[in-house]
Amino acid sequence: MAAPSDAPDAFFEPLSEGRYAPTECTRGPWDPDSQHAGPPAALLARAAERRTGAREDMRLVRISYEIIRPVPITPLAVEVRVARSGRSVELLELSLTPEGGDPVMRATAVRIRTAEDCVPAVVPGPQVPAPEKAGTRTFFEVPWDTGYHTAMEFRFAAGEFVENGPATCWMRPRVPLVAGERTGGLERVLMAADSGNGISNVLDFRSQLFVNPDLTVHLHRHPVGEWVCVDARTSVDAAGIGLAEAALHDENGPIGRSAQSLFVGPRG
Repeated sequence: MAAPSDAPDAFFEPLSEGRYAPTECTRGPWDPDSQHAGPPAALLARAAERRTGAREDMRLVRISYEIIRPVPITPLAVEVRVARSGRSVELLELSLTPEGGDPVMRATAVRIRTAEDCVPAVVPGPQVPAPEKAGTRTFFEVPWDTGYHTAMEFRFAAGEFVENGPATCWMRPRVPLVAGERTGGLERVLMAADSGNGISNVLDFRSQLFVNPDLTVHLHRHPVGEWVCVDARTSVDAAGIGLAEAALHDENGPIGRSAQSLFVGPRG
């Protein structure tokens, strides 16, 4: 699905230091006033890497989000705090807060010191079909013209939105995360990773609700190129708890994994 010609040209517009205005491109498929969690997750990851004083010899390897409540499409403040700083490992705490409100998303991020070619590289796991070998699929029906579903490009190597079960989907943003900036590799991963439960849903979303209150992403390297692949599987227990887990890839191979806890229940 192509983005509408009059759609905003970024997910977020910068307002002032640490403050951003989300555009319609952040809108999720379930509520016209709430964002898909991918863009705000990417905004926090961006802050972790670009904060003042960030060491250039460190790389983010794990970020865990608590999605406290739906993220509104209103101006947001990003805060970053260094919780622990060591020679080889750094722990950051981040939050995303609407003006005049309480945080709607929190995250902890781990960054590890790197050194060029200090150990032999080992590439784990199988490859997935390249994006040029994947196909476009129909997005499930969304009652508004502009949102995350139009601001991202999707190509499925296996499965599809309207088919239950595992899915392998390549994704890339059609617009920058922040207006006037080039979107980085880490940001592209986080824009895609929160879609794991959506692309691999195993129940009919018209009658069943599945909400992820968290997201954790581990990366052994950041992606190269424009595309990120989410190779996802979802499991659901009859008690109403699920888990969506995914292998993450770029065009050169595996880059990490993601996991989402799920609250599952009947709609209405």
